[in-house]
Amino acid sequence: MNKLFIYGTLIDPEIQKSILGRIINGIPNILEGYEKSEIEIDNKKYPIIIPNKNKTVNGFVIEISDDEFKKIDEYEGIEYKRIEVVLKSGMLAWAYVKYLYVRKS
Repeated sequence: MNKLFIYGTLIDPEIQKSILGRIINGIPNILEGYEKSEIEIDNKKYPIIIPNKNKTVNGFVIEISDDEFKKIDEYEGIEYKRIEVVLKSGMLAWAYVKYLYVRKS
């Protein structure tokens, strides 16, 4: 099983049920060095996290399978990138952060 730090729409049991077919109770945790922001996709605003060394994001850790990760990757879309993070508790988990487009010259 994979650990995933969630902080936005994935906390909603209805969203979990529609994507994963089940509801997962998460364990509270904190991500340091990031802050919560918003991104607009198709005229709707969604939470997203961006680096900020002086901020923290409260969220939950859930455990999901590899197949469930594929479903969440599809749900999150191209605006989000999945990275490994170390949470305040010392736990290693995955988190979806803002995808930073880098232009190469």
